[in-house]
Amino acid sequence: MSIIVDDISARIGKRVALERELRGWSLSELAERSGVSRAMIHKVERGESSPTATLLGKLSGAFGLTVSTLIARGEPRGTRVLARDDQELWVDPDTGYRRRQVITTPAGDITEIVMPPGKEVAVPAESYDFGMHVVWVVEGVLTFVVGDTTHELAAGDRLRMGDPAPVVYRNASPHDVRYVVTVFSSSTDT
Repeated sequence: MSIIVDDISARIGKRVALERELRGWSLSELAERSGVSRAMIHKVERGESSPTATLLGKLSGAFGLTVSTLIARGEPRGTRVLARDDQELWVDPDTGYRRRQVITTPAGDITEIVMPPGKEVAVPAESYDFGMHVVWVVEGVLTFVVGDTTHELAAGDRLRMGDPAPVVYRNASPHDVRYVVTVFSSSTDT
């Protein structure tokens, strides 16, 4: 018997299926483009498996979308003012990484992320091929690995990413790290 993990995972799964169908792609074609198995895509689309952050990065990259845009397209539309407690929170089932979408627009998006102690999330380069990305640490110390370069970012530090490369967000500390990722679309990148 299959169990839907949670509402947001089910909506993300439906959005993955819709994005695939809008492009006229089969499960096999999306699997080939993303590097994610057909079986896993099928489970995500049916709401039988909650996608991980890395998996979402691969799928969104195949669609030519940011992870934030893919998640936001799966969210219900709401009011202009939304209290923090009423905002949807997506949690990576593997790491406990928590992602709250602040805003997504055609010009870009802003996402708040909390990385638990001792955890890391790897994101493929394809997820960063859509414009300028800025990572700004709000609390804690974030180890950010881009390609062969490692950066230690403390509260208040920011990093503007260069050319797309595989990245790893890592929290080597005993405390949560909270950071904000802002993505500006290519058309607004100056």
